[in-house]
Amino acid sequence: MSDRVVGRLSFLLLTTWLALATGAVAQEPTPDSPPPPPPGKSPQEQPAGAEDAKPGAQWGEDLVSTQHTLVINGESIAYTATAGTMALRDEKGKDRANLFFVAYTRDGVADTAARPITFTFNGGPGSSSVWLHLGLFGPKRVRMNDDATPVPPPFQLVDNGYSLLDVTDFVFIDPVTTGYSRAAEGVNPSEFHGVDEDVESVGEFIRLYATRYKRWNSPKFLAGESYGTTRAAGLSGHLQNRHGMYLNGIMLISSILDFQTARFDTNNDEPYILFLPTYCATAWYHRRLDDMLQRNLRQTLDEVEAFALGEYASALLMGDRLSAEEQSKIAAKVARYCGVSQEFIEQCNLRPDIGRFVKELRRDERRTVGRLDSRFVGIDRDAAGDSYEYDPSYAAIQGPYSAALNSYVRTDLGYENDLPYEILTGRVHPWSYRRSTNEYLDVAETLRGAMTQNPALRVYVANGYYDLATPYFATEHTFNHLALDPALKGNVSMGYYESGHMMYIHEPSLSKLRDELKAFIRSAAPPTQ
Repeated sequence: MSDRVVGRLSFLLLTTWLALATGAVAQEPTPDSPPPPPPGKSPQEQPAGAEDAKPGAQWGEDLVSTQHTLVINGESIAYTATAGTMALRDEKGKDRANLFFVAYTRDGVADTAARPITFTFNGGPGSSSVWLHLGLFGPKRVRMNDDATPVPPPFQLVDNGYSLLDVTDFVFIDPVTTGYSRAAEGVNPSEFHGVDEDVESVGEFIRLYATRYKRWNSPKFLAGESYGTTRAAGLSGHLQNRHGMYLNGIMLISSILDFQTARFDTNNDEPYILFLPTYCATAWYHRRLDDMLQRNLRQTLDEVEAFALGEYASALLMGDRLSAEEQSKIAAKVARYCGVSQEFIEQCNLRPDIGRFVKELRRDERRTVGRLDSRFVGIDRDAAGDSYEYDPSYAAIQGPYSAALNSYVRTDLGYENDLPYEILTGRVHPWSYRRSTNEYLDVAETLRGAMTQNPALRVYVANGYYDLATPYFATEHTFNHLALDPALKGNVSMGYYESGHMMYIHEPSLSKLRDELKAFIRSAAPPTQ
């Protein structure tokens, strides 16, 4: 296989992270309420690469618990780590799927009703929970360079003094076909590969975990990243309406709830408007702006945002009614804010999409910039195309996180499984979005409904300035159109970080994110009297 083909396959896999393809409407799934099965034994070893084999010696749980300590801000936190799988069964006891999870619970807690618990997952669709697990919340984290340069192997896993284990327990969930999670023998995995099907299965896991481990009365949180924020919004309504499980808070890391804001389709001008500030932030980071714009990032972004919602949006709405003189004027401004030539913007009809922008910004140096984190720089085979071969920001994290997870589960957690741990897989596609061909997935209304019915529900949204996968301005646009009652608007808070999609790989941002999330959890789940 040629280098070009391999590169294109890598790029296509990355774009599935936030794939927006529509699918046929699937039959509504039947909610399951399986009885708790007896605990299983240690997993049976499977030949490496046996991707469709059962992950355990017998179908069911294969839990392993170990004891550890972690020092956070000078305080020693003793905790129990539980790794293994939980079987999802229908009400007749038929096996449906085995979900892998890792839970961290603080030792010595007399009253779990006063101890928050956070159910955590990443996105894709097709991603395991490894990123939030070993990047932000877990007791160990992957060491990365703050200057957006790749870390050479061998990679390091270090104690995570920024973990939030001092304020909440965590359960990291791998949806079906990700991580070690698999559908049961005889069950088609595609039955779990869709917006509603995914919410149903992850929601059933959360219900079952809360039931078995007696956490129904604990303050409950969800934390999702990327498509995981889509899942979290869907779960906010599902858990509340299906199971009567009311949440205290939701943490959205690099959020996408309305997919129209991120799909560069013909006659959909929203993304061009909403991505412009992130294009500008990226150009600022790479020092491609003029001296005036280069002085202060936040002031420059304020200026760009006003232009994007004003002159730029009006110009795009004008379409062919825009005169040549007006088009040239707008192109000059867009080019100035993007750090590229006016000719390039005019050739894009004022509408540069992601693939073209990341290729164009440093084309003169034969370099591309990242999509997940535009601070990172890559090298393509040639500099002439309008789409890059691979995302350098994903390439920088794939190796470290893959090695760390595969080593950590065996050496620290004592869990053994020879299945390949699916970090980010394309095996979940095609993903069913349960929408007709001319609609975009939008779960913002589900979140609004959950917040309206449960006025105590709080939401925190973390945004990276250099995130070209889920740009911060698109997220603001979604929440500004949520139509929340004025009394509930204070329940939503946002944070901004000078990093990308996984802002926690930048240690200064990680430190700030910990402080803001800790304050958020305490405000959403105040100590009981």
